[in-house]
Order: sequence, then structure tokens, then C-alpha cells
Amino acid sequence: MAKRKAVKQVVVKKKSTAKRQAWKVWVPVTILAVLLIGNGWFVYQKWKADQQEVVAKRTNYEAFGITMPADYGIHGIDVSSYQGAIYWPGVKQMKADTSALSFAFIKATEGLNDVDKRFAYNWAEARKAGMIRGAYHYFLATKSGKKQAQHFLQQVSLQSGDLPPVVDIEKLHRVPRALMQKRLKEWLDEVEMATGRKPIIYTFADFYEKELGPAFNAYPLWVAHYFQPDRPRINRPWSFWQHSDQGQVSGITMRVDFNVFSGNAAELKQLLLP
Repeated sequence: MAKRKAVKQVVVKKKSTAKRQAWKVWVPVTILAVLLIGNGWFVYQKWKADQQEVVAKRTNYEAFGITMPADYGIHGIDVSSYQGAIYWPGVKQMKADTSALSFAFIKATEGLNDVDKRFAYNWAEARKAGMIRGAYHYFLATKSGKKQAQHFLQQVSLQSGDLPPVVDIEKLHRVPRALMQKRLKEWLDEVEMATGRKPIIYTFADFYEKELGPAFNAYPLWVAHYFQPDRPRINRPWSFWQHSDQGQVSGITMRVDFNVFSGNAAELKQLLLP
């Protein structure tokens, strides 16, 4: 009898220990789950509020297929061979309410050797249609900045009334930040020396602030930042803002990036090549 009682006490003790251990596990797990759910709800509410702000400060243009930030009078697009064959008179003639497209950035080159297969056509036809045009180079941080600049300059013939050249820098490609900056500065210096104008830097807001920053603040900025209500979130002045990559335009079958210029017509004219 005493033996059975001792065994029973051991079993009870083991169960009690197991319960305490389970309690130690489930209490933190439960607290963590509550915190995650609460945080998720907060994030969702913040996202919902941000979307409502975007909608409130934008105008919906069904013809363009997107909402566009209000209080900007000069709109444009950027294109490459990805958009396929473009009928530029259709682009120029398209209008929604009082908003039309005034300028177009056109991909010219990439790296040391690549030339966009539709660049020559787009470059010539955009000007014929009356669009203000700008040419951009997709920069590879793994390659010489000077040689990339020379490649760009060999392919692009700039004329009076064109936008300054643009360098598109989006990735490090595993290159150290300092080396990327050195090569990018080589590109900028080479192109500025050849054209007499400071080139425009295109990049995403986050990339600019993390990888470029104050060292490049002297250059005009074309910044990409989507889903923002009325301006990109970046701590420096900007000239162009790519606010959507989902626009639609007469004369183009594919989706198109949409941009706005920060100033008025007189300020845009001052930016153009003389």
C-alpha cells in the first residue's frame, strides 16, 4: 500500500512538473502571438491610412489607368525596348482632362556594350512628335564608369532642347559602396565634361539615401518612389519623380512608368540643353 502511494506521488509530481513546464512555454508564446497580432493590426491600419492619404491627394485619370499626384502641371513617361513599338504621335496627342505628356526619358545604353534596340527609333520619333526627350544609361557598378560614359556618348547625339543626360543606378551588384561611388563619379564627370551640363541621377529613394547620399547632392535627381500621396520621401531637392510604373498611354501597348517635373514650364526650360 505504501509502495503504491509512493508511486502515485511520483506520478502526480511528474504531471505537476510537466504542467509547469508547459505553462512556461505557452505563456511566452501566447504573449508573443498577441503582440504579433497587435502589431499586424497596427501595420494594417497604418497602411490603410496611407492609402487613404494617397487617394485623397491624387487625381484618378481613367485614360491613363492610374491616379496621379495633384498640383503638378508637367507630366512625362520613360520607356525602353520593353514597351515595344511606340507610336509617338499618339503619345503626344493623348490628354486626360487638362493633363498631357510633355517629356519622355528614353533608354539608350547599358554597361560597356549594350544599346537599347529601340533607342535610335524612339530618340528620333519622340522629337518629331514634339516631345521633350532625355536619354539614360543603365549603370553597372561592376564596370568602369569612364568607359560606360564613353559608350553612352558614342550612341547619343544630344541637341538643343533635350534634357541633360541621365545615369540610372539601382544596384550595387556586390560591389563595395565606395567603389560604386567612385565609378559613378567617373561617369558623371566624363559626361559633364563632354556636354557642359551636370547629368541627372535616377534611382530609388531608399537606394539614394543608403548608398549615395550627400556626396551626390549637387546633381539633379530623378527619384523613383511609388504609392506616395504628393511627393517622394527623400531628404533633398528633386527634379523629377517617378510615381508609378502602371500607367497606360495611347500609342504604347505595355504599361509605362509615369513621372512629374517638380517645377513649372519656365524652370523646365532652364534645365534643357541650350
